[in-house]
Amino acid sequence: QVKLVESGGGTVSPGQSLRLSCVASGTFSSIGAMGWYRQAPGMPRELVAAITSRGGTHYVDSVKGRFTASRDNAVNTVYLQMDRLEIEDTAVYYCYAEVRPLQGGSAEDYWGQGTQVTVSS
Repeated sequence: QVKLVESGGGTVSPGQSLRLSCVASGTFSSIGAMGWYRQAPGMPRELVAAITSRGGTHYVDSVKGRFTASRDNAVNTVYLQMDRLEIEDTAVYYCYAEVRPLQGGSAEDYWGQGTQVTVSS
């Protein structure tokens, strides 16, 4: 009943910017932390950015100062602003959300299907 849909991926040149969005829909009580993972071919998936329900953020060192996560709780959406993109940023980007169900209990993790980001010269 919970679905995450990413958008905003594409192909850009090094130094350019992209803004990813991910909206959660369905039935749930509340959403806790949200964030973004990425996975390049042949590489392990890594956490890129995380943002708490109150707006606190954490970033992997390789994107610190270039990427900014934000969220709009009114529309259950998390964003990732990616500036000064590098070839090494090329990957499939997945959003996630900690979702608390209406019936109570512990929060569960949900994932989007991913959006491709390609940085090439």
